[in-house]
Amino acid sequence: MGERNRYTEAIILTVREQGENNRSVCAVSADMGIFHATLFGGPKSRLRSLVQPFNSGTMFIYDDESRHQKKVSDFDARNFHASLKENLYKTWAANLASEILMKTRCAGDDRSAYILLKAFLDGIDAGTEEQARIGTIRFLWRYITLLGVQPEICECIGCGRPLTDSQAKARAKPFFSPAQNGFFCSECRSFERESQDAFFEMSIGGLEYLEAINTMTPGQVRRIQLDPESMNDLKRFTFHLIEQAVGQTLLSLKSGAGIL
Repeated sequence: MGERNRYTEAIILTVREQGENNRSVCAVSADMGIFHATLFGGPKSRLRSLVQPFNSGTMFIYDDESRHQKKVSDFDARNFHASLKENLYKTWAANLASEILMKTRCAGDDRSAYILLKAFLDGIDAGTEEQARIGTIRFLWRYITLLGVQPEICECIGCGRPLTDSQAKARAKPFFSPAQNGFFCSECRSFERESQDAFFEMSIGGLEYLEAINTMTPGQVRRIQLDPESMNDLKRFTFHLIEQAVGQTLLSLKSGAGIL
């Protein structure tokens, strides 16, 4: 009793050396969430070449519950995500997504987090670097939603004025208030007591894109073109939000600052 074989659809998040020949594998699946298992075998092991970061497929696990230990007995890798290992930006973006899942324990929703990560890795692997950069914005915004901390983006939290209506482009940019977790129109901003440095300016195009992510299908959103200004605003905004939501510094953002 306490020993059994099982299998699950999994994505490899990290692989670290453990002793002379073994490796500690961190993976995520829809039914097990984040879990760790030991991979036995030296450098020439066939299994070792398959169990690599960001590969996904069916993992077969020997679960020794009495010893609180899991062993990777086999791995049917079906998607190797080759470009994630060849393109520096994609590598760091995948690392960022993996770190977020690990530090938030899948936001308490293993299945949704797994589906979101799988779609993200498949998407950036299939696209260009430019598409991957926009895809990272979409992933972060959706994960912020999964964490339950998505701020109000359609109306000014001060006066209730719509921020993305037909007249919005004629007005000054709205500002995001970290303290209030919402956007102020330019008129209401002048009444707030937060320091000037605390506010994030956001283009109307950026807000419209976030709204599109919430309301349109993934295919429809992917067809929307983002201007450089909106892209820059969204990057700064979502990076700030996800780090605040996680509650600690994300090493991927810190170490990959010049890449991400």
